[in-house]
Amino acid sequence: MSHSPADLDPANPLVAPSALPFGLPDFAAIDIAHLRPALEAGMAEQRAEWEAIATDDALPDVANTLEALERSGQLLTRASVLFRTLSSAVGGEEIDALEAEITPALTAHRDALWLDTRIFDRIESLVNAGPLLDLDGETERLLQEYRRNFVRAGVKLSPAETEELRALNGRLGDLQTEFRQRVVKGMSAAAVHVTEKERLAGLDEGTLAALAKAAADAGRSGGPEGAEAGWLISLRLPTQQPLLAQLEDAELRSELLSSSLNRGSGIDPETDTRGILLEIARVRAERARLLGYEHHAGYVAENSTAQQTSAINERMAMLAAPAARNAHAEAAELAAMLPEGAELSPADWSYYAERLRKERFEIDDAALRPYLELNRVLTDGVFWAAQQLYGLTMKERPDLRGYAEGVRVWEAREENGEALGLFVGDYFSRPGKRGGAWMNHLVDQSGLLGNQPVVVNNLNLTPPPEGEPALLTWDEVRTCFHEFGHALHGLFSDARYPTLSGTSVPRDFVEYPSQVNEMWMENPAVVGRFARHHSTGEPLPEELLRQVIEAAGYGEGFATCEYLGAAIIDQAWHQLAPEDVPSDPEEVTSFELAALARAGLDLDLVPPRYRSTYLNHSFGGGYDAGYYSYIWSEVLDADTVGWFTTEGQIAGDGGLNRMAGQRFRELLLSRGNTQDPLASFRELRGREPDTEPLLVRRGLTG
Repeated sequence: MSHSPADLDPANPLVAPSALPFGLPDFAAIDIAHLRPALEAGMAEQRAEWEAIATDDALPDVANTLEALERSGQLLTRASVLFRTLSSAVGGEEIDALEAEITPALTAHRDALWLDTRIFDRIESLVNAGPLLDLDGETERLLQEYRRNFVRAGVKLSPAETEELRALNGRLGDLQTEFRQRVVKGMSAAAVHVTEKERLAGLDEGTLAALAKAAADAGRSGGPEGAEAGWLISLRLPTQQPLLAQLEDAELRSELLSSSLNRGSGIDPETDTRGILLEIARVRAERARLLGYEHHAGYVAENSTAQQTSAINERMAMLAAPAARNAHAEAAELAAMLPEGAELSPADWSYYAERLRKERFEIDDAALRPYLELNRVLTDGVFWAAQQLYGLTMKERPDLRGYAEGVRVWEAREENGEALGLFVGDYFSRPGKRGGAWMNHLVDQSGLLGNQPVVVNNLNLTPPPEGEPALLTWDEVRTCFHEFGHALHGLFSDARYPTLSGTSVPRDFVEYPSQVNEMWMENPAVVGRFARHHSTGEPLPEELLRQVIEAAGYGEGFATCEYLGAAIIDQAWHQLAPEDVPSDPEEVTSFELAALARAGLDLDLVPPRYRSTYLNHSFGGGYDAGYYSYIWSEVLDADTVGWFTTEGQIAGDGGLNRMAGQRFRELLLSRGNTQDPLASFRELRGREPDTEPLLVRRGLTG
């Protein structure tokens, strides 16, 4: 049954904007049952608003067309952001069922705007009026973005082609939903259950306790007779699993990596994603051809800073050969550490790389963890660095409830005490939560709507046993800084129009600010504050810190190859014509291997960061034909790190000062998509981006 705004239950908490600070959804009052009627009523309300714009007898102007579009759909926005948040971070059968059922309606709803020739004609009238309108820069940007989006969506197609496009869009929405849900179920199904404690040699007591808790929470049985449920190693989304570096049992390492690599590959029919991903690739290719593009990757590239797939291919080819060379050299070093007659396997790589780091740099991740407690990393690291750079202060608001147990809320304030927005932190994994780490908005900043931002960071840390501290790895600390870089991009947004605010920038630019924010985790002033022993408060010894930083450059051959492998697989699928997409699910693996071989990255010892069957960035939607974006953005990031440590530097602080931070905020973080993002970069650096700092960082210059 569909709902209109008129028959939406007035008691539904989504009917009106939340009365909580900054419009934070009232999670205490909201139930999943509220979502469907609010989503349906929101779609009906926005359709009526679009109809009013389309049939307005007045000549098109900014107020009755652009601003009217920007103001439309506020009920739907409230409902849909909540729906997306719960589906990605909470999951479960009820929300999964709703997602599967409501996605076709949401897809058709989007098409109702972008294929409406009447509204497009009003946009064209404004474009043709040109200088007569005397638009400011941001409004001109918005107008051009709307026109581009209408054209790219297919508004110029014939009626028959439009109907074909609607069908393709609807099918694609269904397929992506099914893929995402199967990936989450696949992670759970592939968890490795261990019933013999001796097989877990190499793990500390805290980790063992967390694995035992995971087994108990999952209701797993089969531990020692009359004892506990054993230990459950839950999987992370990427191929490589953190415990591979610590487990001494080679057979268990092999079992764990095999479980990771084989997700979605048909071993479990309920989580098999191969047929789905093939159909996604085919539908995307058909849609691209219908829209006039050679392939889906070309369609995506047009709306990015890269602009052409040839530029993307050239960049990855430039990096692949030196990365493979470095990986081979690293493999030879690791193989020399094995017992005589033994051969290095992919499951051994992390374990022996960790041993090599210990020997060469005298560093041990297990020795680091007691100094990396989550709360301290956040308050004395991530937040403190933002205060030094931007004057930002973060105050936890325990009176404001998150959407699940353990979700925390902070209020962000300017240096002068002025309220800026809210930051929501969801740091731990839970059943049903999708893997990886990400940032999203609950409220988009907008001067037009009077909205201040509410942003969310999601990680998937293993929950510690009750009463125990959450101790992180160095990589998990990096993820905290990275995701907060996205949050800063949203919090500092200063845009009039919601379409242009915050992180609404090209996909291959959006990772840039977050990658820059990673640099502060190794700044001596920052790390000296957050890296303290969780029980004694003793700082991380200076020698150990020096070794950590020296070790950071080790293993770049492996890291670059596994990343490029996933990016190349993503591009390969999406540079196919419809008729070239394989039809047999059994061909998925051979297609991957052929793509990697062409790039010189068919390295048995370095599997790609994601295989196609769990490449959720791509086949779940969002980074389809766009996984290259991380390395593309890293060019800007590495160049900007140089700016902070040279032009931005004052008194030898490595750029950690208000002057440097304020300039970066004003020129990059606050602008969103209100102007060409690369123009913002050029304004900061005074020139075009330079690839050399990236090549040096990743050891690819020799």
